[in-house]
Amino acid sequence: MIEPKFELSKSKVLQQYEKVKLMADIVSYSSKTNQIITGILEKETDCLFSVHLVNELKHIQDMSRAIFLAQGWTQESIKELTEKGIKWFVVDNEPDLDELIKFLNENKVEINLLLRLKLKENTIRTERYYVFGMKSEIINKRIKELRKHPKIKQLGIHFHRKTQNMSEWSLDYEISNVIEQDVLEMIDIINIGGGLPSEYANTNVDVIQSVFNKIKEFKQFLKKKNIKLIIEPGRFIAAPSGKLITTILQIYDNNIIVNASVYNSDMDAILVPVKLLVEGELEKGQAYVIKGITPCSMDLFRYRVYLNNPKIGDKLVFLNAGAYNFTTDFCDLEQIKTEIIE
Repeated sequence: MIEPKFELSKSKVLQQYEKVKLMADIVSYSSKTNQIITGILEKETDCLFSVHLVNELKHIQDMSRAIFLAQGWTQESIKELTEKGIKWFVVDNEPDLDELIKFLNENKVEINLLLRLKLKENTIRTERYYVFGMKSEIINKRIKELRKHPKIKQLGIHFHRKTQNMSEWSLDYEISNVIEQDVLEMIDIINIGGGLPSEYANTNVDVIQSVFNKIKEFKQFLKKKNIKLIIEPGRFIAAPSGKLITTILQIYDNNIIVNASVYNSDMDAILVPVKLLVEGELEKGQAYVIKGITPCSMDLFRYRVYLNNPKIGDKLVFLNAGAYNFTTDFCDLEQIKTEIIE
């Protein structure tokens, strides 16, 4: 049987990166989205890389290009990170911040520091997501305290909007209402995190351009205050760069079974959930369900997709499949290999 595979386009990765670069002063790719892309961007661009765990650092050669988002660290873990050459840090709570300041006061190390701001999220299912960051009053207070710290070179604010949430992009309005004006004059950088959406079967494509327009407006707002803008794209670069190529194993009652599973290729379909586009799908006609190979009833790539006379043995290609294509060990599924093409 032909094995499923991911096909990752290097040229598409670089094309998407250039689009983001036009919108920001600094681009920091969210490495967790697809670690293979990290290697491509490090070699071909001047991109930075946002990293959450020490385990991820093995994908980066030049540690000065890593932005490390800290969680629950100690003096020893901070020491290990700075000794690796990491100079950029994001801290999202006061105990971690106090631990970092203690380390800076006792060691000859200079860093760039961003404090993560907690912004209200406009979502109905508020109990589903953990909201990272410190309250605005804490951010305002600590920025004032830290601005003259001799070991902190560039100081700024970080926040994050979930990628496919299209209602959270009035950035200049939100920041102006929670960050004091004198604090805005003290900072060097604002990092808006990730959040750039990509196109899926259940995405309102018309809204994507409005998100980009909002970011451009925000950049102009920051430019007037001499603040640099960092964007941390993950999905926007990774998703359209990848295809998932599968084979149809069976067709019955308008159900298509393919030789892959969302559990080893498209966990996004369950977690976010976003549904992958299918190459050649129609706007109307015969509707099919595309089901993964496992016995799980949630192993669904698409609940309804219109296709032109598919047959057993045909290739079925999913588009925009390059983001968060991690695997699980459910049913002892094997990791699907990735082929890099130019």
